[in-house]
Amino acid sequence: MVAVLTVIALVAGFVLAYVNSVTAPQIEKINAENLAAGIKAVMGSDDILVSDPEEIDAFTSYSVSDAQGASLGKAVVSTSNGFGGPLKVLVGFDNEGTIKGYTVLEHAETPGLGAKAGEWFQDKILGKNPGSCNFTVSKDGGDIDAITASTITSRAFLLAIQNAYDKIIAGSDATTSATTQAKEAHQCGAEGECADCQAEGAECDSTHASKGEGKDCCGKCKE
Repeated sequence: MVAVLTVIALVAGFVLAYVNSVTAPQIEKINAENLAAGIKAVMGSDDILVSDPEEIDAFTSYSVSDAQGASLGKAVVSTSNGFGGPLKVLVGFDNEGTIKGYTVLEHAETPGLGAKAGEWFQDKILGKNPGSCNFTVSKDGGDIDAITASTITSRAFLLAIQNAYDKIIAGSDATTSATTQAKEAHQCGAEGECADCQAEGAECDSTHASKGEGKDCCGKCKE
């Protein structure tokens, strides 16, 4: 019996290895084609020249130019942790860092909720520059409306793009945690108070609403 099971295991292993050797090149080709199409989509042009990929920390960057060689900006692959797992985004920036387009390459988000990230933000972030606006969800005091009932996915999505901007466009170290980003956005002190409030009922700093009945000083410091 042991010998039979061993033979079965060896045969199964051989079959799997063979199938993988046959399918792997095709999968790699499909992924490359999808990436090429994605870069054209996020840069808003089919007639472009794309550089070889440049790996910078956890990011993959492609310099993009037009047919005459004039720089159009960069396309960047960036990943953050969503609600269901890694969320990989391809985003196109012009030379000033303004977002030209994006596409979600991989995700494990909930269908009908976080999975809507591929469409939800199309009319909310295109034309925005993460370096000149509060590129966080409105729940955290930012300028972007989150996907309904999917705040975690929304934070992760925006963080992936913000990190790509910080590291590749601005050249600074990327923020590594959506939680850190959220805390910095509303600068909360201890529970029930805010570090920037002058007095009970006073206006907070520009990223916060004034105190409301039943809320802490900044209104948006708590979930």
